[in-house]
Amino acid sequence: MSPQYRGAIRLVLFDVDGVLTDGSIYLDGEGECMKQFNVKDGIAVALLRSHGIATGILSAKSSPALTLRASQLKFDVVVTGCDRKLVAYEQIKIERGLQDTQIAFVGDDVIDLAVMRVAGYACAPADAHPLVLRAAAYVAQCSGGHGVARDVAEHLLVKGGLSRDAAYAPLIESWSRHDVTQ
Repeated sequence: MSPQYRGAIRLVLFDVDGVLTDGSIYLDGEGECMKQFNVKDGIAVALLRSHGIATGILSAKSSPALTLRASQLKFDVVVTGCDRKLVAYEQIKIERGLQDTQIAFVGDDVIDLAVMRVAGYACAPADAHPLVLRAAAYVAQCSGGHGVARDVAEHLLVKGGLSRDAAYAPLIESWSRHDVTQ
């Protein structure tokens, strides 16, 4: 029998720009047209899901590219265009029946600090703002847009008592059962 995830985290919320992307925004004369996402983060969502951990997006920006990516990866929670992240966080917590200790949040800039200070486990990309780095319990080894979700997912699962091999076992053993989008 494989070891089971024993960590407290039941939901991981990600900021988008600077976390799931490198923070670049490509604009044309009609507004934002593209964002660059990393395929490793798609695997991260499936990896967390394979251990019963829900995932979500909590972003101040909204865009068609973000809406499409959130749909592709089938995030459990999607809140975009939200400039009051702490209010949205509290609502998500109530709706999902969770305590702060059961939620991890990954942010990169000062707008994320309010949520990072209440979430049970705060994480940041390596290139986050210095105030965010100081508030983070865990700093990913990579910069925003370069696999931060994957790094955080692996970290949380290992912190929850699994080896890296054991963390990936359910995903690999039943690949066809999991809806995985890279």
